[in-house]
Amino acid sequence: MEDQLIISQYLSELRTGEECVITKVMGHGAFRRRITEMGFVKGKKVKVIKNAPLQDPVEYEIMGYHVSLRRSEAKLIEVVLVDDSENIGKSIYSGTFALEAMRKIQEKTKVINVALVGNPNCGKTSLFNYASGSHEKVGNYSGVTVDAKSAVLQLKGYTINIVDLPGTYSITEYTPEELYVREHIFNEMPDVVVNVVDASNLERNLFLTTQLIDMHVKVVMALNMYDELERSGAQFDYDYLGKMIGIPIIPTVAAKGRGIDDLFTRVIEAFEDKDPVVRHVHINYGEEIEGAIKKIQDEIWKNKEITDKYSSRFLSIKLLENDRIFRHMIDELPNGKKIQELVAKEIHRLEKMYKEPADTVITDAKYGFVAGAINETLTPAVEEKRRRTSDLDNLLTHKILGFPIFIFFMWVMFQATFTLGSYPMGWIDAGVTWFSNSVSSWMSEGSLRDLIVNGIIGGVGGVIIFLPNILLLFFFISLMEDTGYMARSAFIMDKLMHKIGLHGKSFIPLLMGFGCNVPAVMATRTLQSKKDRLLTMLITPFMSCSARLPVYVLLIGAFFPKNQGLVLFSIYVIGVLTAIVAATVLKKTFFSKREEPFVMELPPYRVPTLKNTTVHMWHKAVQYLKKMGTVILTASILIWALSYFPKNITFSKNYDALSAQVANTAGLTKVQKEAKVSEIELQKEAERQEKSYIGQIGHAIEPVIRPLGFDWKIGVSLVTGLAAKEIVVSTMGILYQADKNAGETSGHLKKKLIEQVHNTGDHIGERVFNPLVAYGMMIFILIYFPCIAVIAAIRKEAGWGWASFAMVYTTATAWIMSFIIYQVGSLFI
Repeated sequence: MEDQLIISQYLSELRTGEECVITKVMGHGAFRRRITEMGFVKGKKVKVIKNAPLQDPVEYEIMGYHVSLRRSEAKLIEVVLVDDSENIGKSIYSGTFALEAMRKIQEKTKVINVALVGNPNCGKTSLFNYASGSHEKVGNYSGVTVDAKSAVLQLKGYTINIVDLPGTYSITEYTPEELYVREHIFNEMPDVVVNVVDASNLERNLFLTTQLIDMHVKVVMALNMYDELERSGAQFDYDYLGKMIGIPIIPTVAAKGRGIDDLFTRVIEAFEDKDPVVRHVHINYGEEIEGAIKKIQDEIWKNKEITDKYSSRFLSIKLLENDRIFRHMIDELPNGKKIQELVAKEIHRLEKMYKEPADTVITDAKYGFVAGAINETLTPAVEEKRRRTSDLDNLLTHKILGFPIFIFFMWVMFQATFTLGSYPMGWIDAGVTWFSNSVSSWMSEGSLRDLIVNGIIGGVGGVIIFLPNILLLFFFISLMEDTGYMARSAFIMDKLMHKIGLHGKSFIPLLMGFGCNVPAVMATRTLQSKKDRLLTMLITPFMSCSARLPVYVLLIGAFFPKNQGLVLFSIYVIGVLTAIVAATVLKKTFFSKREEPFVMELPPYRVPTLKNTTVHMWHKAVQYLKKMGTVILTASILIWALSYFPKNITFSKNYDALSAQVANTAGLTKVQKEAKVSEIELQKEAERQEKSYIGQIGHAIEPVIRPLGFDWKIGVSLVTGLAAKEIVVSTMGILYQADKNAGETSGHLKKKLIEQVHNTGDHIGERVFNPLVAYGMMIFILIYFPCIAVIAAIRKEAGWGWASFAMVYTTATAWIMSFIIYQVGSLFI
C-alpha cells in the first residue's frame, strides 16, 4: 500500500465501479446544505454504481445507501482516487483506510484556496508578499496589481494557496478587473475570501464588503494599515462590527508583517467551520427592494443548476442593477423570458417609486448599511490631526506650484541617476576591464578567446555596468509610488491629459512606463473606457523605459559630459511631448469621442518602508541580471558570430605587407612603428567587419538611415535593439571594440565612440559620432519599435492589428524626428 498514487479529481469524472474519498465540497447555498446532509462531507468514501442511459444523472453509494446526483452537482465535489492495481475496494477499505493512503488523503483535504480581494491601494499586495515571501510590485496608487498572482503558504499543517486578485472598488461589470474578480470567485470557488480593507478609509472599502456578503461566500477581513487608524486617534470596535456582519476581522499592518499569522489562523478556523463569528447575514435594502428581490428569487430557484453555483439573492440583486452579464446568463434558462419580464416590471416599479435608477437605489442602501455599521463601531479622530497632511497636499497639488515641483522632482531623479550612479558604475567598469584583460592573458589567441573577450564580455559587460543607474531610477520611482506622490502626479497632469483626450488616471500607466513598458501596457486595464485603454497603450512606448537608460548613459557620458542630468531630462520630456502629439492625432483620427470625467483616488501620504523599497529594487536587479544571462548573452554571441564570419575575406589592400614595410622603415622609433602598425591593424579589422555578415546587413540598411547621420554599425545596433533595447549597447560594444591589442573592453566604449571615423563613402576620416548624431540616435531609440515583449503585451491586450500599427507608426515617427534633428541641426552646428 506504500506505493498508492493519490490523484485529485472531481466526482463527475469517475467511471462506473471506481471509488474515491471526498476532499472538498464546493457549491453554494441550498445545494451545499442538501449535499452535506446526505453525507457528502470530506473524508467519506464514495463509489460510482452506474450511469443513467443518457449519462446523467449518476448513481453513487455513500455510507451504505445509494443516491443519484446530476453531473453538474457531482462536478462541485472534489475527490481523490486511490489507484491500486489490486482491487482497491477490497484491499484498503474495511471500515478504516491503510495508514499511508489515509495520510495522503488527509494531505489532500488540508489544502485551502484563498483569494485576496480589496480596493486598489488597500495594501493587498503587501499582505500577499509578506504572507507568501513573494516580491510582487507594491505601490501607493491604484492599479498596481493588474493580473492575478499566486503563491503558497504552509501554516499549521495546511497548504494555503493564495491568489492576489486585481484591486477593485466593486464587483460589477464596468472594468476588466471587476469582471475578473467576480468570475474568479464564482468559477474557482475559493474556500475563503480574504477581504483586505484599508482601515483609514472604512466607508469606501466596506462597500465592496457588502457585495461579498450578497455573494454568500465565506469571508475573513484583514483590517489593514491599522497602525494609521491608531495614530489618527480614532477608536474602532472591529470585534463588534465583525459580529454584526458575520465576518471575522483581524487588524493587520501588512507592510510590517503585523497580524498576518493571526489572519491566516482565522482563515483556517473559518475553513474548518470553527469560527463562531462566521455567519451569513442579509443586508436589509428596505421593504420595497426586499420584496422585489424575493419575487425574482422565487423564479430563479426553479433552476437548480444555476443556484448550485450562484447565490439566488446575489443574482436577484444584480438583475435589479441591470447587470449585462447576468442578464445574458438568465436568457439561457428555460424560464429566462419570464424572469426577465419580472425583473423589468420590478425595476420599473422601484424607479417610479424612488425617482432614481434601481442600481442607484441599491447602492445608496449599501452605503446606508455601511454608514450605520460605522456609526455603531467607530469613534472618529479629531480633525486637527489631519491638518499637516492637508497642508502638504495643498502645496504639492497647488494649481501654480504643483507642476514646477513635479518637474523639479523629475530632474532630481535623473540627475541623481547619473551623479550617484557614477561611483558604483566606475567600480563595475574597472572589474569588467580587469576580468577581460585577465581572460585575454590566460587564453591563447584564437576564435574561442575572441568569442569570450569580444563577444561575451564585450557584449554583456558593456551592459552590466549600467545596473547601478537602473537601480537608482527604480529607487526614486518606488519612493514616488510608496509615498502616494505618484497618484498626485496624475492629478497634476489631469488638465494636460484632457487636452489629448484622456484623463489623469491614464498618466499612471504612462508614468509606470518609465520603469518598464510591459507592466505599463497591462496597467491600462484599470481604465474603464476601451478607447482610453487603446489610446494609452499606443502612446505608452514613448515613455522611456529603463532598458533604454544604458544607451543614454553611454552616449550622454561620451558627448554631453557637462550637462548630463539636463540632457537626460530632455530625452524624457521629448518622450512625453511626443506621446502628447501622437495622442492628439490619434484622438482626432481613430478615437474621436467625448471626454469622461476624471475620477481617481488620492491615497493618503505614507512613509515608505525600507523593506518595500529594497524589495522593489532587488526585484528589478534580478530581472535585469536574468536578461543579461539569457536574451543579452544570446544576442551578444549571435552578433559576435555575424561580425566574426566569414573568415575568408578578400581585402582591398595587403595589410600584412604594409605592416612589414613599416617595421622595416628606417628613421622611425620603436614607439612610432608600433603606432603605425596598430593603425594598419585597425584599418584591417574595420574592413573585415564591413565585409562580415553583420557588415553586409548594416550596409543594406545604411541608405535608409544615412539621412539621419547614422553609419552601418549604428544601423545594426538599432536592428538588434528590436529584441531588447539593452542589446543596442552590447552590439556597439562588439562592433566598436575593433582594437584587440589595446586590451580594452566595454568600459572604454565611450572613448571608442568618440574616436570612431568613417572608413568609406564621402565622409572618410570624419567622426561618426558628434553631439548631434548622438542626440538623434537617443531620440530614435526612445521612439522607435517597442521591444518584442511590449509588442506581445499590446497584442495580448488589443490584438495583432494594433500591435502591428504600434510597430510601424513608432518607427516612422522616430525616423522623422531624428531626420529633423540631424538635418536642421547640421545647418547650425
